[in-house]
Amino acid sequence: MLKWTDLTQDWDAMYARAKRRFPNLRNRDMGQLSKDRKRFEAYLAERHHLTVNEAHEELEDFLFTEGLNREFSRSLGK
Repeated sequence: MLKWTDLTQDWDAMYARAKRRFPNLRNRDMGQLSKDRKRFEAYLAERHHLTVNEAHEELEDFLFTEGLNREFSRSLGK
């Protein structure tokens, strides 16, 4: 599974993928939000009309899916 720190270390590359999953993200809001998971989850909840718990679960699912995608991509490169 991809971790939050993995996501934030490569935020520029991951933002486009996150934007596809969460279309109401705004680039101008990402500055500090991309460094603080709890604030990001609260923002995600607000922008996508979710509860904070739902936003947390959606983010967990996104990280899991992206982790699988990364592993699959690596396995193709071998």
